[in-house]
Amino acid sequence: MAVAFSAGLAQAQTTKLPFALDWKFEGPSAAYFAAIDNGHFADAGLEVEVTAGQGSLDAIPKVATGAFPVGFADINSLVKFLDQNPGAPVTAVMMIYDKPPFAIVGRKSLGVEAPNDLEGKVLGAPPPDGAWAQFPAFAEAAGIDPTTITVEPVGFPTREPMLAEGKVAAITGFSFSSFLNLVRLGVPEEDISVILMADHGLALYGNAIIVNTDYAAEHPDEIKGFLAAIAAGWQDVIADPAMGAAAVIARNPAADAALEQRRLELSIADNVLTDYVKENGFGGIDPARMKTAVEQLGMNYEFQNAPDASLYFDGSFLPEGLFELK
Repeated sequence: MAVAFSAGLAQAQTTKLPFALDWKFEGPSAAYFAAIDNGHFADAGLEVEVTAGQGSLDAIPKVATGAFPVGFADINSLVKFLDQNPGAPVTAVMMIYDKPPFAIVGRKSLGVEAPNDLEGKVLGAPPPDGAWAQFPAFAEAAGIDPTTITVEPVGFPTREPMLAEGKVAAITGFSFSSFLNLVRLGVPEEDISVILMADHGLALYGNAIIVNTDYAAEHPDEIKGFLAAIAAGWQDVIADPAMGAAAVIARNPAADAALEQRRLELSIADNVLTDYVKENGFGGIDPARMKTAVEQLGMNYEFQNAPDASLYFDGSFLPEGLFELK
């Protein structure tokens, strides 16, 4: 699914810039549509076409091959991709999810409110789940004894229903998605505990804007303008989440506006507008934290080559002081 919208007065010359998302058009993608509708891309001389994806890894090969100059992807998946494909022309240039949505979602009535509560409980985890992939590092960072936890492999469609039915005490998943799925299944919000792994010792970052490095080297001003427009789009949806949800519904009419607004608001609060971003600015990373994050990835993944943090993020396209979000 792909959509292209124009906004504002067309400039004398505009550059078409295809943008590959990680997932379908839902609340957290609202900022990119706001950047279209409110003219931020047009002001940068860009005509951006947004294409939906099929998962956090999906955009990386698209950008690495040059099929798309820019994309949105999980930086942890990017680290592994670059390890398996040395020299691939792709890197992250703007951090969007300062905190990844990797979470343990439990029910307080089943005894799960904090990480240590998982001990002695049954945890439902889909084997391909991104949050489950980080569980070993999370368990070590949070001081959990994983040998005391019974892990029940579950499918994505049955994950939240099993928790709603009490067949498991907690599940792994993305915070904003699993929470809302449980609410839709009738679980009272006050009974749901969302344990963000990033709040309990996991240093990993989440999704970032990625670029084809060959394209970026040839068109640095385009990339800088693109990133500034995205920051403006995020500021717009932070100020008016209902507008952001409406922008999503315009591209995905089958979605529920209230649900997508809530999903957007959760992603803003938990993943984007963090205390670190409020204090330090939006878009960049802390090199020391990134070093720790790569070390934690090594607990779950065997590197084929020596990790090199300089390959995973290039902040040279960001302004000094980063972008201000409030």
